[in-house]
Amino acid sequence: MIQVVAHCQDGRILKGLTNDFFPAKDRFHLRPAGSPTGAEPVEVLIPSLKAVFFVRDLTGSPDHNDTNTFDHTLPGRKVRVVFNDGEVLVGTTNGYHPDRQGFFLSPADSTSNNERCFVVSASAKEIAFL
Repeated sequence: MIQVVAHCQDGRILKGLTNDFFPAKDRFHLRPAGSPTGAEPVEVLIPSLKAVFFVRDLTGSPDHNDTNTFDHTLPGRKVRVVFNDGEVLVGTTNGYHPDRQGFFLSPADSTSNNERCFVVSASAKEIAFL
């Protein structure tokens, strides 16, 4: 199971575990954090999301501010994403294609709680290579 934090386009945040996220599918299942053993997972529709963050820890680091500055070498092309809500992510990608529903981004900040992020392309107002 993989720890994820799904940011919805309506501002909701869903945290939990998944084992069936695939970038080409339109949905995945999330076992919400803190749910009892055996609880049914929640179906999450990719088009309703802004992004899915694959995280080191579901609680995160409230005192940490991601820098959006490259502090280490990452494979892939450097990219800057500006979401419709104004949030900016900077990192690298090996798989951006404008015709796909989204792409993976590895964050520029190596101390981020985010190991990688699946950006839903429809939730971005700007995607630019740096």
